[in-house]
Order: sequence, then structure tokens, then C-alpha cells
Amino acid sequence: MTTTKKPLHGWLGQKSPTTNIAAIAVAVSLFTGITLTANAQEPPPEAASLENAFKEDSFSPYANRNFPSQAFFGDTHVHSSVSMDAGAIGNRLGPEDAFRFARGEELTSSTGVRAKLSRPLDFLVLSDHSDNMGLFTLLNDADPIVVNESKIARELSDKIRKGGTAGMEAGMYIVDQFANGTLDKSLEIAPGSKPFKATWRRIIDAAEQYNEPGRFTAFIGYEWTSLVTGNNMHRNVIYRDGGPIARQVDPYTTTPPMGSPNPRDLWKWLAAYEDKTGGDVLAIAHNGNLANGIMFPETAQYDGKKLNRDYVQQRIKWEPLYEVTQIKGDGETHPFLSPDDEFADYETWDKANLNMSELKEDSMLAGEYAREALKTGLKIEEKLGTNPYKFGLIGSTDVHTTLATAQEDNFFGKHSGSEPSPKRVEHVVIQMGERKIMGWEQAASGLAAVWARENSRESIFDAMERKETYATTGSRMLVRFFGGWQFTDEDALGRSPAFAGYEKGVPMGGDLSGAPDGGVPSFLVAALKDPLSGNLDRIQIVKGWMDAKGNLHERIYDVAVSDGRTIDADGRCKTPVGSTVDVKRATWTNTIGDSEFIAVWKDPAFDPAQSAFYYVRVIEIPTPRWTAYEASRFGIEMPEGIPMTTQERAYTSPIWYTP
Repeated sequence: MTTTKKPLHGWLGQKSPTTNIAAIAVAVSLFTGITLTANAQEPPPEAASLENAFKEDSFSPYANRNFPSQAFFGDTHVHSSVSMDAGAIGNRLGPEDAFRFARGEELTSSTGVRAKLSRPLDFLVLSDHSDNMGLFTLLNDADPIVVNESKIARELSDKIRKGGTAGMEAGMYIVDQFANGTLDKSLEIAPGSKPFKATWRRIIDAAEQYNEPGRFTAFIGYEWTSLVTGNNMHRNVIYRDGGPIARQVDPYTTTPPMGSPNPRDLWKWLAAYEDKTGGDVLAIAHNGNLANGIMFPETAQYDGKKLNRDYVQQRIKWEPLYEVTQIKGDGETHPFLSPDDEFADYETWDKANLNMSELKEDSMLAGEYAREALKTGLKIEEKLGTNPYKFGLIGSTDVHTTLATAQEDNFFGKHSGSEPSPKRVEHVVIQMGERKIMGWEQAASGLAAVWARENSRESIFDAMERKETYATTGSRMLVRFFGGWQFTDEDALGRSPAFAGYEKGVPMGGDLSGAPDGGVPSFLVAALKDPLSGNLDRIQIVKGWMDAKGNLHERIYDVAVSDGRTIDADGRCKTPVGSTVDVKRATWTNTIGDSEFIAVWKDPAFDPAQSAFYYVRVIEIPTPRWTAYEASRFGIEMPEGIPMTTQERAYTSPIWYTP
């Protein structure tokens, strides 16, 4: 294995048009290769296009290259006041505000606090809930198409417009009635109705207004909000299409008779939409740690129906990505599932389901976490011929404030009731009787990173479909991951790992097969720190596989570690990186850790007869958690037991090996 490290002072140059941060601009340029223009329905690059370009007609090594060369950072899970629950809890910022904020504008939050991102995002999916879409904004605006329908609508509108306690009580009344299935029919906003169409048109118009190819991508989307007795099975639906196509069909809901809470029916809707419009859509499964075991079934679905070939084929067709981290906790793995992983207990939410109606049991965890699902998929593929959990990884926030903030020092919370204040750590996010999740348990997470050729709907969407993505918990570190059979230590010596990566192998989200006689898979991995975040502690490769008896296994290998620490013969570095965090001041110094890693690693335990997957986890040095910034800025003492530091991380989409 070869690891190279160079200081960041050599990475200076021209500013990026999307981030306006010089260090990031040149990091992207040198670390990735080049910037090119995308074509529609981008295919993976062909090896022939990656041959060395030192020819008579091209001296530049960057000419005639045709591969994804930029990492774009965005959020695929943001709710505005148009979402029923967001409006009920006090959000008054609309769809337009979501895109304005993501593009870098400064706004005033619903609680009167000024807010702005440290750096604009590159893309955003506004994913307002499709069920009762727009009810609260229409009531708040006293729109005649709602308030003229019934006396109760007028009364609720008056209370919401009055605000304060009366407005909050009105909001919670509507949410409770909807959750219990007793909402007055005059308040239901269903697909096909004038209120629904008006709201859907507003969402589309906002995305069209703020979409600016080459600078910022505004996706059209929504969240399909399946909740089975409190068990979360939500999906975010993302459109490759623009307004003229998207507005032809209203979003799908979970409310019968027009909607359904069953994912199989959502997949049918996705197929019908594409058939009718010629458009292109995909769905991203919501972080599953509030699903109480039903997000990733192994043998039977939540309704008792056994998994069959149709289920597994449809699921992976329509759901190529999984949201592995967000505000409601991290979903990579759990200490119960990965007892030998010292980094497994990270922002863990494992108390109950979404509405706290059912306590969590250890037996449920395997059906909720990404690493275990990736392993389970190998077993299902052996039986049914298709791996339904062959998904790529992304992160996003799931904010209900309209403000996509995933940075620890700029965290505006889950919803408008948990925006910055001296008391928000004591705020109850979810409660049912004695069961509750506290405000301090919210995670300032996450972001979706996509390797694409350009910043456009088409290019980013196509990258999502081919799973050339990774998740971060909020940091904007750059991560590359390639797998093949011919990588050598020499490939870790260059400044552009993508050149060798695409020429000799497949990128994250890809597949390896047909192992040559005596061949062992090799992996080229690279990571560059976020200039506004902590240095890097280590790069790890997580391997999962199924043996000849059908038993599932996992193992972690440290591929590169900082500060001259050693990796033992078992592939692990036992020495912690240490910490420079001053909790009281909410500061740290980058005097430990490294700015970048580039390495080649070969699997020392490869068996060509065993199905396997590999993904990269990059971990930063400890930095202050949002709770530390909160304590410092408000001058308060945090109750004992609240975590005050964090180690930001990234998870790449896997590379699979199939015999």
C-alpha cells in the first residue's frame, strides 16, 4: 500500500463559480482531473476515452477526457411551509425561500433569526410531503379555495393567522387529526383538487425559477410519507424533468383511495409516470432508524407478503440510493450489529419508531441500518437472483425549517420549534407518554455528494442513477473510490486519481466480476479535507461478504491513517488520533490529522467464490459538536451527558464483487 500526503498550501488558484472558496476550487481541479460538459443520459466513461492524451494534437493531459470530474454537494430532503407538519410547527418560509437559501442568500428564519450558509450548495431537492400538500400555507393565506369550503377551515385559518399559542394549537390539532385518520373531509387536499394542483404548481415554478444550469440545480421533487403504525417507510421522489413534464401528473400520496402506504404501489406510480410523460424519476429511501425493522426486509414485507422476484427487481430499479445519515440520526451501522467497530455508535437513534408508539428491540436493528442491509442483499440475491439493496449512499438533512443547514457551527435544527435558542437542547423533539427524544439528540447532518460532469439536473440525476455518490455528515471533504484488478502503488503517486481510476477500474457504485486467475481486487482511494472542517483521521474500507454456507460477515480495514501511526498486521490502527477541541470555547486546531490521503489497497482475504461489497468510510479528527457552539454562543452550561464533540465522516457508495 502506498499513501501520499501533501500540505494544502500547494492547492491555491482560481475561485470556484459555485462555492467562491479558492481552496475548494483548486482541490476539485487537481484532485479530480477536469471540468467537462455533460451529455443527456450520461453513461460511465469508456476506458478508450481515458488513454494518455500526449499526442500530436493534444499536449494537455486534461484534453479529450470524458469522465465525471467535479463533486457537487447538495441536500435531497428539505421541507418548506408547504409540508403539513412543517407548517403546523411554525414554519412560514416557502418553497422559494428554500432555493434562495441554498443558493447562498441570507434569510430570516421563522423564529426571527438571521441565517446564511458558509458556502452555497450546488443543488437542492425540495421534498415537501405530498399528503395534504399546501394545507397550512393556504390556511395561513386565507385562500378562498380552502377557507370557503367549511366553517372549521375558516376557524383554523383565523387561529393560524393569529399565531402564538392559538396558531400552534390549531396546527397540532390538524396533525393529530390526520395521524388518527379523523381529519375533516373539507380539510383534505388530495391529488386532482384545485388546492393540490395550485400548490404543486407553486413548487414546480419555484424550482424552475431558481434552477440555473452551471451554477445551481433546483430539482423538482416531493416526499411520499408512508407511516405504518408509526414505522417510517418514507421515500423522496426526485425528477430529472423540468416543469412541463412534471406538472402532467400530480404526486403520489399515501392516503387511499388515490394513494397507498405500500412501497410497491409507489413503484407502480413511478412506472406509470414515466410511461405517460416520457420523463425520468427515482426514489430515495428515508433513513431507516425509525422504521422499527421494516425498511430492509429479508424474507417478508411489512404486510406479511414474502419477498419475490418482482419485489427485489422493482425495488432496486426505482431506489438506487439510500439516505444513510440525517438530522434524525446516523444510519450506517449500530454497535449491536457491528460490535468490533469502535466508530459504530455515532449519532445513534434507537429508542423507538417515528411516533414513539413502539419501543425499539434489538431484533429490529438488522432491518434499519445500511451496512446490514448491504449484507442481507447478498443473501437475497443468492435466492432470488437480484440484490434489492444494491444501493448507493447519500446524506441529507430532512429539515422542516426550509433552511438546509448541516454544518455544526450553523445548525438550525429539525423544525421551527427547535431553531437556535438557549433552551433547545432541552426541547422534546418526539414524545409519547414517558418516551421522548430530546433536542440535543438531533444530528447536524448530512449532505449528498455527487460526482458529475456538470452542475445540471441531467448530469447530477444520471450520477445518482449510476450511484456515483457519497454521503457526508456535513463536511464537504472530497472522496474518490475506484475498484479494479490492476491498480498498483504507482497509481497513488499522481495528483489526479481519477485518471487511473476510470482507466483501470470502476468508480463507487460500480461492479467487479470475472476475477482473473489468481487475481485479487485492488482499490484506489483518495480523500481531501474540507478547508472549513477538521483534518482527516483515517480512511477505512468496510468489507461485507457471504461465505459458502450463506453466513454473512463484515470486516473493517484501515487503509491510511494520519500522524505516522501504524496499521497492525490485522489491518487496524489501534491508536486514537487524539483531540484538540476546547469545548468551552468551541474551537479546535488542525495540529493533528492530515490534509489528504491517496492509497492503493488490496484485499488480503479475497475469495473469488464469495460475493462481497466494499465501501469507504473517511473519518475526521474530533471537532466541536453543535451543542458546544450552542453553549459557547449563549453562555450556558450543558447538562451532563450531552456529547460536545464529534468526528465528521463520509460514506461512499459500495463497489460490489459478484463471482
